[in-house]
Amino acid sequence: MGGTACRMSRKCFGLSGAATTPSELRTLVAALSVALLVSAALVSASARASSPVAGQSRIISLHETGRLHLTNKRGFVLNEVGTASGPIRGRIYIHLKIVSTNRVTAEVNIYPSDGSLTGYATAAYRVAGPTASFTGTMSIVRGTGAYRRAHGSGLGFTGTIARSNDAVTVSVTGKLST
Repeated sequence: MGGTACRMSRKCFGLSGAATTPSELRTLVAALSVALLVSAALVSASARASSPVAGQSRIISLHETGRLHLTNKRGFVLNEVGTASGPIRGRIYIHLKIVSTNRVTAEVNIYPSDGSLTGYATAAYRVAGPTASFTGTMSIVRGTGAYRRAHGSGLGFTGTIARSNDAVTVSVTGKLST
């Protein structure tokens, strides 16, 4: 301090009435080091407790919308492809089968960049002029990649079919566990 060499004194460390000998200063420094290490360990443990653990499941709130166009039609089966938007974005394929005048079933496959999801749906079907609509439920039965443990049931499954060109708009809502 003031151009002179600091020699382990109270004045050098800005201490007044604290440790007065080099031995006391070493003890103080050691105690502060231990306190610092303990507090760092507690902060680290707290951070680990609040973050997801590998293998721990997470819940995704789905609000997916797919806009699809017809790729081919065989009897009462519409094969559609398009893009899904929402929390899980990617290519979407639907095989929509009209099983009766008031019921449809569907296989839905979504391919986000980090895996895939497959689900099956069943829904009530209704024709109203140039548009048909469906409302029902869907279950996710398998996934790959980041979605390899995915499952969900009772998901909302709704949509419309433009009867002029068989284009489909579909919406999937609910909770998915991965």
